[in-house]
Amino acid sequence: MEADHQGRDRKGLADALRSLRLAAGLSGERLAVRCNMSQTKISRIETGRALPTVLDVERILAALDVPREVADELLRLARRANVDYASWRAYARVGLHQKQTELRALERSSRVMRHFLPAVPTGLLHVREYAERTLSRTVAGDPARDVRRAVDARMERQAVLDDPSRSFTFLLTEQAVTWRRAPADVMAAQCSHMAAVARKQNVEIAIVPRAAEVPAIPMNIFVVYDERLVTVELFSGEVVLRDPRDVAHHLDLFAVFLDHALTGSEARSYLLATADEFLRGEQ
Repeated sequence: MEADHQGRDRKGLADALRSLRLAAGLSGERLAVRCNMSQTKISRIETGRALPTVLDVERILAALDVPREVADELLRLARRANVDYASWRAYARVGLHQKQTELRALERSSRVMRHFLPAVPTGLLHVREYAERTLSRTVAGDPARDVRRAVDARMERQAVLDDPSRSFTFLLTEQAVTWRRAPADVMAAQCSHMAAVARKQNVEIAIVPRAAEVPAIPMNIFVVYDERLVTVELFSGEVVLRDPRDVAHHLDLFAVFLDHALTGSEARSYLLATADEFLRGEQ
């Protein structure tokens, strides 16, 4: 299972860093001083209770004056350890509502959240009928799931949008808004709901129109939580990235797309006009 590989990588990294410190004849306190870290952090890294970032590992290796070939191998291990992958099959086995619980905890531990949504609005913006459609099985290979329970959990998550201490930017493409994932009346309700949510003081909804000439390709849904981690959605599952360079790269991408988006009243007007188009098309 993917979790087994991740656990082995993290344990291997912790054991290797501890062995290198001992070989250098340094105490945890001395290494902490050299790295400008706390001794507690060094201890937590070496015992596997804390996952070091790639930058943390670079600082430790530099302080220990580790040979280049050894350092390169450990940095590769650190990059693997800082990437999590979980398949939707694994979530389905324990219940998709558990994924909603994880997301709620992540949202409540973050202050600034940036959602890039090239294909579909995120669950925080869903009306119930739209959520039911997006959580239902799509192809025969999809695992069975308790849709009602997952939808209930998704609806409960949305309370975080009313917390003024947290800010949200939802950056959608025009295709994400208009892709017909549900009947026209549900699509209209979804667009109207997003326009209403966009009036919250701590929420910005931005939309990249199809006509915009953007110097980047909208390849994946991703969410940046503060400046500490990124989640990237795939057809088969989700990847979590913690390397600060990966986080910075996704923040740069987010800024590029946001520069070409409708925002504020223009975005709200677009959403309401699209809702009207869906209703007219139904008649």
